[in-house]
Amino acid sequence: MSDVSLILNVLWIIFGGLWMAVGWLIAAVIMAITIVGLPWARAAVRIAAYTLFPFGQKVVSRAAVTGRDDIGTGPIDMIGNLIWLIFGRLVAHARPCRHGVLPAVPSSASRSRGRISS
Repeated sequence: MSDVSLILNVLWIIFGGLWMAVGWLIAAVIMAITIVGLPWARAAVRIAAYTLFPFGQKVVSRAAVTGRDDIGTGPIDMIGNLIWLIFGRLVAHARPCRHGVLPAVPSSASRSRGRISS
C-alpha cells in the first residue's frame, strides 16, 4: 500500500468509513440469521472489508481471476431473478396487510395530540 493510499484510508476511517463497515457487518449478521441469507451475508462481509480500506484496492471481474462467469448472470439465473422480483415484492407487500397494519398509516395515538382517550 502506498503512502497516499495509507493517508487516504486513515482519513476515510475517521470521516465515516468505520461506521459504514460496521453497518455492513451488522447487515451481515442479520442476513446470516437465516440460511437463505448466508450468501448475502458473506458478500456483506466482503463489502465491509472493502469499505474499511477502499484506497489502494482494485476491483476485478470474477471471470478475470477464476476463469468462470459471475454467479447469477446466466439465462436460468435471470429467470429465477425475475420470479423472485415479482413474487418477492408480492410477499413483502402482503405481509403488513395480513396483520391488519398498513405501512405509513398514522395510528390513533398520534392523532390524539397528547390527550388520553378511553
